[in-house]
Amino acid sequence: MFAVVVATLGPMDVESFVREGFLRIDGAFDADAAAVVRRAILAAAGCTDAPESWTRSVVRLGMFDAPPFVRPANTPALRAAFDALVGPGRWLPCGSMGTFRVAFPSDAIADDAGWHVDPSFGYKHPDFLEWRVNFRSRGRALLMLFLFSDVGEDDAPTRLRLGSHVDVARSLGDAGEPGMTLRELVADDFGDSTERPIALATGTAGTVYLCHPFLVHSAAKTHGGSRPRVLAQPPLLPAEPLDPHRADPSPIERAIRLALS
Repeated sequence: MFAVVVATLGPMDVESFVREGFLRIDGAFDADAAAVVRRAILAAAGCTDAPESWTRSVVRLGMFDAPPFVRPANTPALRAAFDALVGPGRWLPCGSMGTFRVAFPSDAIADDAGWHVDPSFGYKHPDFLEWRVNFRSRGRALLMLFLFSDVGEDDAPTRLRLGSHVDVARSLGDAGEPGMTLRELVADDFGDSTERPIALATGTAGTVYLCHPFLVHSAAKTHGGSRPRVLAQPPLLPAEPLDPHRADPSPIERAIRLALS
């Protein structure tokens, strides 16, 4: 396990983020709040706690913006972390929890378990492989993983390629402002990051992983545990364009600038 676990961010945590591409925040939101959301999401998926109701291996549900869903993304601990990683005044508060991915215990291979980075613009194209990313990470300040259930190594944890944000940033730097499509990044092996070590996004309900927007990640192929894994993947949106060349770069921008240099 390579995860860096932090309660409050210090200089060493920030440097770890710049180097590895993510931080794990334990207790970022309350476990009771996680339970409320978890029950609501299972109900929305047409399921209960009874295993006989788990008829699919993966269910995706999107864009929940009621207060119980949004509060976990706006806790003091997370706001302080956003300031530390993105910069005060440079991010927008989360108004929606984005997409929930619910994985159920199953031997079936998930059809969305490929390595990828999350595109952040060009969404109007009907082919999602043509959606784009550029070296400024236009439209996305952070990739975030919110654990609304306890996630162990057998519970379909998201896989993270440590340090892969550096490889991707170098490829995107060569592409300039237009950036690259997801299809081009796949063909590029995400900056030839395939040999990077892998961390698993495990933790108890209330844990949040804050990831560099260029970090290569993947869903688990199967779920070998005994309970549904409930995870939300909202982006943290920038209040202003990221600029790795500014005089006072945030850690997000500094990681990009180091890669480009």
